[in-house]
Amino acid sequence: MAIFSTAQPLSLPRHPNFSNPNQPTTNNERSRHTISLIDRCSSLRQLKQTHAHMIRTGMFSDPYSASKLFAIAALSSFASLEYARKVFDEIPQPNSFTWNTLIRAYASGPDPVCSIWAFLDMVSSESQCYPNKYTFPFLIKAAAEVSSLSLGQSLHGMAIKSAVGSDVFVANSLIHCYFSCGDLDSACKVFTTIKEKDVVSWNSMINGFVQKGSPDKALELFKKMESEDVKASHVTMVGVLSACAKIRDLEFGRRVCSYIEENRVNVNLTLANAMLDMYTKCGSIEDAKRLFDAMEEKDNVTWTTMLDGYAISEDYEAAREVLNAMPKKDIVAWNALISAYEQNGKPNEALLVFHELQLQKNIKLNQITLVSTLSACAQVGALELGRWIHSYIKKNGIKMNFYVTSALIHMYSKCGDLEKAREVFNSVEKRDVFVWSAMIGGLAMHGCGSEAVDMFYKMQEANVKPNGVTFTNVFCACSHTGLVDEAESLFYKMESSYGIVPEDKHYACIVDVLGRSGYLEKAVKFIEAMPIPPSTSVWGALLGACKIHANLSLAEMACTRLLELEPRNDGAHVLLSNIYAKSGKWDNVSELRKHMRVTGLKKEPGCSSIEIDGMIHEFLSGDNAHPMSEKVYGKLHEVMEKLKSNGYEPEMSHVLQIIEEEEMKEQSLNLHSEKLAICYGLISTEAPKAIRVIKNLRMCGDCHAVAKLISQLYNREIIVRDRYRFHHFRNGQCSCNDFW
Repeated sequence: MAIFSTAQPLSLPRHPNFSNPNQPTTNNERSRHTISLIDRCSSLRQLKQTHAHMIRTGMFSDPYSASKLFAIAALSSFASLEYARKVFDEIPQPNSFTWNTLIRAYASGPDPVCSIWAFLDMVSSESQCYPNKYTFPFLIKAAAEVSSLSLGQSLHGMAIKSAVGSDVFVANSLIHCYFSCGDLDSACKVFTTIKEKDVVSWNSMINGFVQKGSPDKALELFKKMESEDVKASHVTMVGVLSACAKIRDLEFGRRVCSYIEENRVNVNLTLANAMLDMYTKCGSIEDAKRLFDAMEEKDNVTWTTMLDGYAISEDYEAAREVLNAMPKKDIVAWNALISAYEQNGKPNEALLVFHELQLQKNIKLNQITLVSTLSACAQVGALELGRWIHSYIKKNGIKMNFYVTSALIHMYSKCGDLEKAREVFNSVEKRDVFVWSAMIGGLAMHGCGSEAVDMFYKMQEANVKPNGVTFTNVFCACSHTGLVDEAESLFYKMESSYGIVPEDKHYACIVDVLGRSGYLEKAVKFIEAMPIPPSTSVWGALLGACKIHANLSLAEMACTRLLELEPRNDGAHVLLSNIYAKSGKWDNVSELRKHMRVTGLKKEPGCSSIEIDGMIHEFLSGDNAHPMSEKVYGKLHEVMEKLKSNGYEPEMSHVLQIIEEEEMKEQSLNLHSEKLAICYGLISTEAPKAIRVIKNLRMCGDCHAVAKLISQLYNREIIVRDRYRFHHFRNGQCSCNDFW
């Protein structure tokens, strides 16, 4: 009868009391035969049957056989920690090898701290087993797994007392532990104490520096390694290439590839992928393509790295070809393409890829997929798709980590549903700096300045330290609600109270806060006192404030300074032209626009989008490309006539061209993209559904006035997000206290 029904049968010896001429008779023979049976086990079921046989034959009392059985139960591919512990507890007097095996198994298991408890049992056991140089690496690994610096330090001290602190294996484990806990100085000290460093010592340091954000130090250490004639391994090369990729050092990366070839370092698939990653990250797509084509073995990492490389270089057609050619398209590859589109300003393309991914069978969306797609939804205002993703997260039990939570808050905020953003924020118990910052940013873009500042202080009460993004969001909130004193107070506390050195973007925010509130001269003095050279963002903030307050002389100065830094900044030219036009200085407008034509500078066209039934519809100013443009313009004519009959008069000061005829000026205003998008919303939806429009530029005053009247006369809620903030229109009113 076969003993094993699911695997190859093992021929177990009969009990020694049974007569069998081929049965092992001596203890050594029986021990060797038992070890052979254990080694042949390929499943837990087989191992348990062998265990039962050992008990029947008395071989479990043999220390070597019992330890062998336990080691397989604890460390094999079919290991079971629960079963292994039961086996261990049956061993009368476990030796140091057995204790170390138990500690090792726990250190690699789901709860590494259990290895510490096992260690304490070991030193207090009657068997009087003491830790040795094989014990500490496993314990130190457990400390690294749970990132416990204090535990690592305690084990370090115990290793020294046990006279194994200088052992290279123990030291290498300590280096890894200290890096894992973020204590780079201690890792370096341990490294310097190793008298005879092996290649693992160097690798631990190099990879530690790379993983902890010091790739430059990793490269310096590799140079030192070379100077000491230490032969590098493929692990060394992977770490060094990763360092090159992080700092975009193509020259050093190529040198490393030459080193690999000259020193005949074994190029396995992992190393080849690291070389490929270095080339793509450093922008050498040609080198990457040559290596990719030459690789005989490729895995999904290879294909995804090449796809990502093409995407980084904005060759999306080639990236798509790589995805199509992949033998097995996994979620990582799809994520790479979605993320590439989303991060390079192509959110619509990202959403198209996501919709294609939804049709794939046997591919499950993960948190990375959802975060990237939510970010794309936020950019284009795809609220319906964002809601679908939120529902998908709930239905599939996907963990709401900080990234997913932040992405949902950001999506709802940028799509105009601030209440839903608040709901998500309030639904989570744990919030990191990104979650708090996302909520503060959402409040800022909706003009809730005081609430955003209050949220900032609640964040501190929750013992969450703000970062640079947090301050940027708070300053934006202050800017759109005129909270000048609050913004200035927080700015001057950034470094002294929060340890954050203000960056260029923070200075630009304060200039914007002062300028929008009319403190133009104070803004100029603030710029003059800056400890760093003012950037285009700073001068741009001042120029924008000059437009609001019609300060022509200061606008010309700000524009001049801005163009000195960035001569081909089309936005600056257009903004100054608008200021000239608003002031009636049409000669200056003509001269400036002629300069733009001669130099090839083009104004960014106004573009507004609206989501209807999950589809994004875009309108350019004066656009006729939309399939329903005839109906849209018909609705626009109807709306404008109705508005005029209710007292609307076009604000001609917002016509920023030289147009003599009043009728033509009015027609120019009517063709603004947000008006077209709103009219499309009117013919495509019914009350009480809100009309949500996303505008790529600032909403002009005339469109602002028109949206107010439409909300009143058509009894519709209209939400417009322009480049700077949200405008909520309801019953002829706007949420803006003033048109900032």
